[in-house]
Amino acid sequence: MHMADALLSPAVGGVMAAVSAAAVGLSVKKLGGRDFDEKKIPMMGVMGAFVFAGQMINFTIPGTGSSGHIGGGILLAAVLGPFPALLTLSAVLIIQCLFFADGGLLALGCNIFNMGVCSCLIAWPLLFRPILRRGVSRRRITAASVLSVVLGLQLGAFCVVLETLASGVTELPFGAFAALMQPIHLAIGLVEGLVTAAVLCFLQDTRPELLSASLDARRLDAGVSLKKVLIAFAVLAVVLGCGVSRYASTHPDGLEWSIQTLTGSTELKRGDAAQEKADSSEDTAAPPDHTGESDGTPAAGLIGSALTLAAAGGAGWAIRAVRKKKHSGDKN
Repeated sequence: MHMADALLSPAVGGVMAAVSAAAVGLSVKKLGGRDFDEKKIPMMGVMGAFVFAGQMINFTIPGTGSSGHIGGGILLAAVLGPFPALLTLSAVLIIQCLFFADGGLLALGCNIFNMGVCSCLIAWPLLFRPILRRGVSRRRITAASVLSVVLGLQLGAFCVVLETLASGVTELPFGAFAALMQPIHLAIGLVEGLVTAAVLCFLQDTRPELLSASLDARRLDAGVSLKKVLIAFAVLAVVLGCGVSRYASTHPDGLEWSIQTLTGSTELKRGDAAQEKADSSEDTAAPPDHTGESDGTPAAGLIGSALTLAAAGGAGWAIRAVRKKKHSGDKN
């Protein structure tokens, strides 16, 4: 559901960039408080790498000619908490935008809001957390995962429709575009919800403290070791990005499929500055085509996952360093 620059006017892109910047700023402020668990900083990096690799794997939606991939917002929020999750997913989207031309720079604010804020700061507190606060079981984890992922994707897909409408993209009429976007992302959400549930059930069996700490907004106990979990997700990120991604579906994703159904092409060609910018970013992306079937995909998976790990983990460590400096200054 990564939006391209050609789908947006500069005004809409600028407003959404400001909104997303405010949400990211709030997340940074929350992590800068005394209650943030520093033990989760390595998890931010590793889980970010895992989600980056997971987003490379498009799965076919039967009978549609479309495909989808995980967004990862609910998974990250369940493991890290909503605000670290938004920062981590923002790191994923920024790396994809700057290095792999997946989503335009003008559209970055929209993508962070549609894929991150809608899941981490809306769907997670509204559905996921209330369901599991009543008790954690495999059945509840599955129900919470599916319902909250579907809600987050439906909100994000509808925001895409609203953003193109506000941008005056007449090639995508509001009613017809919404009628395509919502059902296809419902199907994608059901698959992602089940994938999310499977991962969280695994974590509940191996390290249940992670989920309970996020649900209760508290720190992990000092004796809780995350070493095995970190290694497991790091290995999974490499396997997904360098191996499984070779077999990703080549069908257009839900957004591209909706655009193609209405216009005959997966991309809009507007012939203006936004389009030229999008085209040039694709030409300079290195390595190219991180989501497609190409010889560069395994290298892209490894490089992208490593960059995301460094960006998400580095952000956590930077916030930690600033917080410590601030607190030491307050004591003096």
